[in-house]
Amino acid sequence: MNLKNLIFLDTETTGVEKEDRLCQVAYIFDGKENNNFFKPPLPIKAEASAISHITNDQVKDCEVFENSKMAENLQKILPENILVAHNARFDIDMLKKENLEISNFIDTLKVAQVYDKEGYFKKYSMQYLRYEMNLDVKGAQAHDALGDILVLEKLFMRLFEKRKKEGLAEGEILEEMMEISKNPILIKKISFGKYTGKSVEEILKEDKGYLEWLLAQKEKQAGEGNVDEDWLFTLKKYLK
Repeated sequence: MNLKNLIFLDTETTGVEKEDRLCQVAYIFDGKENNNFFKPPLPIKAEASAISHITNDQVKDCEVFENSKMAENLQKILPENILVAHNARFDIDMLKKENLEISNFIDTLKVAQVYDKEGYFKKYSMQYLRYEMNLDVKGAQAHDALGDILVLEKLFMRLFEKRKKEGLAEGEILEEMMEISKNPILIKKISFGKYTGKSVEEILKEDKGYLEWLLAQKEKQAGEGNVDEDWLFTLKKYLK
């Protein structure tokens, strides 16, 4: 596997619940951009439109993804290449609902957190990292699948070059990134609520009860099918 095997992909969806489906897919492969809107099998929720600005009226006459040329192309290229996405599990789940299986993937959300050994970044959302890292991506609109893959490609290359400067070969870096992506990671800092920006270790010393409450919430969500494996792994490790 090498850099020519990378598929930079992002989806926009009808929402973020178990029943939701994709309504836009964009990807870059072999230097070519591909971007299409699709008519989903259920309405786009207002909360989703508020973020992506994709409306039901906009996609009502679009083709469905299942029978599209894009679906056919992805069916061909996904098995032998590496999907790259930010919060990859979400996009993978959406693609699985369209009968697309992903064997190899890199999650830049996880990789960015693991590579940030000093805990420099307060957050790891793609748009935050875009501006904190000063990535040069002109005209990339946030929460648009095409705009997001342009940022994604730049983010990936910044992370890749970091490891390359540390002496790793191309294949070694890709293997390392895939290994990081498929396993739970230890979260260093909290990026929400009253403790935003504080390390989990600090919170453990100051307010252990908060972490116990958070673990209970994450376990409840997992029971409802919304598994946050990184937070479950982190909280159980700190609270053991």
